[in-house]
Amino acid sequence: MKTLTVNYNDDGKKLSTYITSIFPNLNINAFYKALRKKDIKINGKRTGSNVVVHFNDKIDVYITDDILNGISSNIDIPIVYEDDNIVVFNKPINLEVVGNNSLTTMMKNKYAFIEPCHRIDRNTIGLVLYAKNQESLNILTEKFKNFEIEKHYIACCYGHAKQFANLTAYLFKDSKKSVVYIFDEPKKHYSKITTSYKLIDYNKDKNLSLVDVSLHTGKTHQIRAQLAHSSLPIVGDGKYGSYEINKKFKALTQLLCSYSLSFNFSTDSGVLNYLQDKKITLNKIPFTDYLK
Repeated sequence: MKTLTVNYNDDGKKLSTYITSIFPNLNINAFYKALRKKDIKINGKRTGSNVVVHFNDKIDVYITDDILNGISSNIDIPIVYEDDNIVVFNKPINLEVVGNNSLTTMMKNKYAFIEPCHRIDRNTIGLVLYAKNQESLNILTEKFKNFEIEKHYIACCYGHAKQFANLTAYLFKDSKKSVVYIFDEPKKHYSKITTSYKLIDYNKDKNLSLVDVSLHTGKTHQIRAQLAHSSLPIVGDGKYGSYEINKKFKALTQLLCSYSLSFNFSTDSGVLNYLQDKKITLNKIPFTDYLK
């Protein structure tokens, strides 16, 4: 936590302007996320609004130092695969795919053309596919839309997962709160979601399951919310998981990794036809140490 005192020159400024003047490397999206979570106090009272601050106001900011100070632009981002048309990065934790001070802005300093074809959460690690030219971006965007690119994730969950499961439910996204809700039956404004998984390993003593997860629909926080709804919260997930479980395993962030990409094109792919049946994967399955 950081405690700030507004000086005379900052009287009357918007909270966002004041905070970002103190922490110039703070991603503005991270600031508004903190507001939504009411992680900022003014004179001891939590606020969820971008209010005006006044001289001598005491402001408590509950944002971690790494987020306040931003991600270093010279951070090493491993390349898992690259050719003339695409590149696949292994994204680290605490880094957005898009936005200010993101993986995309970092890569735009290194490539003449670079655009993401999909996104993963800031605290989800692993593979992110980028296009290196407009033609490839158009093709891959359409392929993702038509589920002709298969994504698999590895998740470490608390609970005993089945050998295989195909989960179907209904999801509602509350954009103001940046949270989604899951319901078993159809409801108005809820979207149908389907997620499947297969068990990789289970530790009975720790009650931890390592699962390979595949999305059949692509909604915000789908994996995290649907696994939690199925009594398999992802360890380290502060939003849909359990504080007690996260504390028990000393997991500071969600144990979820974008692990593999498979190109299963069912229609012509133009200059990217050579990717047909190609699979790009990480060399090592993550989170196995938690089950030892």
